Amino acid sequence: MNDLHKYLEKQMKNPEFRAEHEAARIEFEVAKALIEARISMNMTQQELAERSGIRQSNISRIESGNCSPTVATLQLLAKGLGKQLSINFIPSKNK
Repeated sequence: MNDLHKYLEKQMKNPEFRAEHEAARIEFEVAKALIEARISMNMTQQELAERSGIRQSNISRIESGNCSPTVATLQLLAKGLGKQLSINFIPSKNK
């Protein structure tokens, strides 16, 4: 285990740190999913903006992790990608 993993493991014992880390992880996953979906469609941010009605600058902010989109925004982006939005609740690893 490297120093970063050791540090992270120690910090995760702090409930406040854990909550912030989890929030950032989810935003990263949303950004990653959007980027992957857009690229798989060979679509630029501008093309997605035109198809979804979401400004290209907002798409850029979502993809860079600088904003947290609403469900309504995600629905418009999914529609612009020709996809459906699916949100799942899964069992927590931490009880």
